[in-house]
Amino acid sequence: MISALRQISRPGSAALRAARRPAVPQTALRASLFARTLVTKRYTQDHEVVEFDDASMIGTVCITDYAQSSLGDVVFVELPITGTEVAQGEQIGAVESVKAASDIYAPISGVVEEVNEGLADQPGLLNKSPEDKGWFIAFSKDLRNSEECFIGWLCKIKVKDAAEIESLMTAEAYKAHCES
Repeated sequence: MISALRQISRPGSAALRAARRPAVPQTALRASLFARTLVTKRYTQDHEVVEFDDASMIGTVCITDYAQSSLGDVVFVELPITGTEVAQGEQIGAVESVKAASDIYAPISGVVEEVNEGLADQPGLLNKSPEDKGWFIAFSKDLRNSEECFIGWLCKIKVKDAAEIESLMTAEAYKAHCES
């Protein structure tokens, strides 16, 4: 039995060749084995969140659910200008609600690649979906790789220094920060 399996599994075996799928070029196989994308979600003490895609170097900026629930009904959102270079911690916009107004700070350094124009007409998206439909801007390192990682955001930033992402809080650390 084992010798029959060995015979069938040999590369020159006609039985095995008949059962094989069409050949995939080796270069295509190698490329798919090494292609990876790591999406990292990190938080600031000021209740911004950035979802960073290391393949495109895009950071999608939102406010957290905690921030939107603290603000109440959002009535106005001020967004940064596309193409603006921003530094980590710099004010990039503001959110006004029926309760209060709050500045939005850049969680990472880079170039504002895109802003969520839908917030001008529907600022309430931040209340319905702050980390989905309510994104502010995106930061990126290479303007040719503009991809939307999810529908709701404030802005997208082309990241200047990916190491800045690691200096931000993880979900667990952010939760502990909010509970303190």
